[in-house]
Amino acid sequence: MPHTVLLAEDDRAIRNALERALTLEGYRVTAVADGVEALAQAHRSRPDVLVLDVMMPGIDGLQVCRVLRAEGDRTPVLILTALVETADRIAGLDAGADDYVVKPFDVEEVFARLRALLRRAAPAPAEPEPAAAQEAEPPPPTGRFLEAAGLRMDPQARRAWRGDRELELTRTEFELLELLIRNAGVVLDHSTIYDRIWGYDFGPGSKNLAVYVGYLRRKLDEPGAPQLIHTVRGVGYVLREG
Repeated sequence: MPHTVLLAEDDRAIRNALERALTLEGYRVTAVADGVEALAQAHRSRPDVLVLDVMMPGIDGLQVCRVLRAEGDRTPVLILTALVETADRIAGLDAGADDYVVKPFDVEEVFARLRALLRRAAPAPAEPEPAAAQEAEPPPPTGRFLEAAGLRMDPQARRAWRGDRELELTRTEFELLELLIRNAGVVLDHSTIYDRIWGYDFGPGSKNLAVYVGYLRRKLDEPGAPQLIHTVRGVGYVLREG
């Protein structure tokens, strides 16, 4: 069954072009022109993913996202924005969006980001049942928590702490931090991180990773405490204490 997309974009030309491209790509698309209708459709149809323009009349895309998140709706949200400042993109992530694309965009990038969001939102496959209870082997002694550089993470419950302070992380931030913890002390290059988190390398011109790392640092760092995520210029990032 095709994935359903709710597209909210007030520019008719962009809306029609993106609706056509998504339909040709195999998605089932509902397209609306403002935030009020986007909220109504989200409640009515429960799409698999939302694509929201930031600047819309009535209720903008960020407010739509805030309302849905306040209601407990965790549907993946991709923001379309013409705002290029880092602070503006951070505002979108703060509102609860999972990812963003800056206008003008390449439609192939939109497709790639949607695939990544849908892949991460998909439920994990069920573990096969053992043939008989007496034949079941005990689980490997891996432990429930991941720990590194003063951080602790429970991947099953999707919770993370620095010391005793619990971190409030978005889905993408959690997955990025998990990747860094699992590879603590190892420098991960940009391409590896893009491939593991987004499933697609957006190339050297993309600032997407830098924005997410910056936002994650803001949540991790504490006054007087050592920075945990370090930039290796021209290569990538590494998690280590001090």
